[in-house]
Amino acid sequence: MEEILKVEGLSKTFTLSRKQQKIERTADRRKVAVDNLSFVAGKGEIFGLLGPNGAGKTTTLRMLSTLIKPDSGDAILDGYSVVSDPAMVRSKIGFLTSELKLEDFFTPNYLFDFFSELHGVEPEVCKERKQKMFERFGIDKFAEVKVANLSTGMKQKLSLVISLVHDPEVIIFDEPTNGLDVLTARTVTDYLQELRAEGKTIILSTHIFSLVERLCDRVGVIIDGRLVACGALDEVCDGMSIEDRFFNMYKEVKGGEE
Repeated sequence: MEEILKVEGLSKTFTLSRKQQKIERTADRRKVAVDNLSFVAGKGEIFGLLGPNGAGKTTTLRMLSTLIKPDSGDAILDGYSVVSDPAMVRSKIGFLTSELKLEDFFTPNYLFDFFSELHGVEPEVCKERKQKMFERFGIDKFAEVKVANLSTGMKQKLSLVISLVHDPEVIIFDEPTNGLDVLTARTVTDYLQELRAEGKTIILSTHIFSLVERLCDRVGVIIDGRLVACGALDEVCDGMSIEDRFFNMYKEVKGGEE
């Protein structure tokens, strides 16, 4: 495996507000979101981070994307540190989250051109890439329609396209099919497989077992901010379905709690 990402002891702790303490049902003011997380991802593979809501998946991906800084540890992406070289890391990744909000009064055409210029993409390359990707996702028919008038699925596909305007080598997706209808979800997962075939590396987080089984070459299972298993999918499953294996690990971590 040609290593492209090495995560070394990433940790992140947050201070909870009183409201958050009530939601978490805890008297502790501090929450350890990610606890000494380490794993590697290889070039041209899909690596899945599997865990329940609140396990630390999103926090991990935000640290890898340089949106937040780790309290300790580091991640080296294609030779660059997320801590000391965040600008270089950002130039090499595409990051997509369901929380990405597009301004309602802009059009797909404008947004693609704007983000292409932001990433330093040459105009001719931008034009060619936009035509290809808009046709691939059916955005071409809505290129001059304001975001406010697009369907939820079309907004998600536009978000995906915008995150890839600079043709990054590493693509990071936080819950890539979250909230999508079945047709749009299939379009997105098919495209992830196409990107892998092109040699791209994809890091994704999910709580959906079928998505892991369908897409991932390797998987890391994260519970309460800690990585409890990591490896090739068949190694982690150990002769079981990923769903059954996950719940066995969850019971072990939680001491029988479901």
